[in-house]
Amino acid sequence: MRVAQAPFRLNFRDKRTRGILYQCLCVASVVAAGLYLFNNVSENLARQSIATGFSYLWREAGFVISQSPIDYQPSDSYAKALLVGILNTIRVSILASVAATIIGTLVGIGRLSSNPLFARLMLLYVEALRNVPLLLLLFLCYAVIVTILPPVREALQLLPFVFLSNSGLAVPSIAWSNDHTMIAAAFLFGCGLAYLYARHLQLRRIESGTDQSNWPLISAIIAIPPLVAWLILRPELDLSLPELGRFRLAGGAQLTPEFVALFVGLALSASANVAEIVRSGILSIRKGQREAAAALGLRPSRIMRLVILPQALRVIIPPMTSAYLNVFKNSSLAIAIGYPDVVMVSNTTMNQTGQAIEPIALFMLVYLSLSITISLFMNWYNARVALRER
Repeated sequence: MRVAQAPFRLNFRDKRTRGILYQCLCVASVVAAGLYLFNNVSENLARQSIATGFSYLWREAGFVISQSPIDYQPSDSYAKALLVGILNTIRVSILASVAATIIGTLVGIGRLSSNPLFARLMLLYVEALRNVPLLLLLFLCYAVIVTILPPVREALQLLPFVFLSNSGLAVPSIAWSNDHTMIAAAFLFGCGLAYLYARHLQLRRIESGTDQSNWPLISAIIAIPPLVAWLILRPELDLSLPELGRFRLAGGAQLTPEFVALFVGLALSASANVAEIVRSGILSIRKGQREAAAALGLRPSRIMRLVILPQALRVIIPPMTSAYLNVFKNSSLAIAIGYPDVVMVSNTTMNQTGQAIEPIALFMLVYLSLSITISLFMNWYNARVALRER
C-alpha cells in the first residue's frame, strides 16, 4: 500500500529551515555586494579612461625574467610571463617545503636527545629561527651570498660538480625534452599501478590474515613502464656538468643568488616550526610504546622509525598543513630580494600596463588555488593515517 506524502510546506519555526534561509540570504548579500563594488569600480575606471579587462594578457610583455624554468623571451605575452612567475613560486616553495620537512624532523628528534648539549643546541636553533622575522632572514641570506661568498673564479666546491659562489649555485643539469616527459609520465603510471596492486595485497592480507607482500613484483611494476618507454623513445642523455674556468663557471644549471637566498630562508624558517610540530607529536606517544618496543630488542633508531613516528603522524599531519601553507604564502616576500616570482611579475605587469586590479586578482587566485590544493592533499593524507575506530 502506497502512503501519500504530505505536501512540502515552509515552516519557519523549524530550525533547519531557518538555517537554510539564513545561509541563502547571506550568500545573496555577498554576491550583491560584490556586484555593486564591481560595477562601481568599472564605472569609475571607465570615467577616467583607464583600460580594464584581461585582454592585456595576450600582449607582448617586453621585460626580461632573470630565471625561468621554461623557455621565455621578452617578446612573449604577459600570460606566459605570469606562467613563469607561477612556476618559479611553485618550484622554490616545493623545494623549501621538502628541505624544511627533512631538517625539521631531524631537529625535532634531536631536541629529545638524551645528550643535554646536543638537545640545547637544537633548542637554540629553533628559538633563534622562530624569533627572527622571515624578511630579515632573507636579507641576511642574500647579503651572505653576495658579499661574503667568494667570486666565481674562486668558487667553493661543495660536492663533485657542485659549486657555490657569490653568483649563486651551479649544479649538474640535463637537457630536458618531450621524450623525457613521456618517460616521467610512464614512471608515474607505474607508480600508480604499483600503489593499486599494493592496496589489493593489503586488503587480501586483512581478509586472510597472511602476509601477502610481494616487493619484487611491485618494484617490477614501477620499473617496467619507464624502461619500456626508454627503449622505445631512446632519448639522448645530454648531461651538462659545471666546470670551473678561469673567469666563470661553464655548463650545468646556474641557480641565481636570489633563488638560493629565498630557498635557504624559507627552508630554515619553516624547519623551526616543523621541529616543534615533530617534537610535540613524538611526546604525544605514551612511553609504554617505546618500552614495549625496547623489550622486543629493537634499537632506539628502529623504535623511532618503526614505532614512534608512524603513530605520531596522526598528531603531526594537521599542523604540518599550516606549515606548508605558510611556506607557499611567505614565498611572496621574494620580491624583496628580486626573485621573479608571481608577485614580482604581476608588479612589473601593473607598472607597464597601468592595470592594477586584474594582476592583483590573478596572483590572489594563484595563491588561493595553491593553498586549496595543498589543503586537499594534506586532508586526504591525514584521513589515510588517522586512527579509525572499529
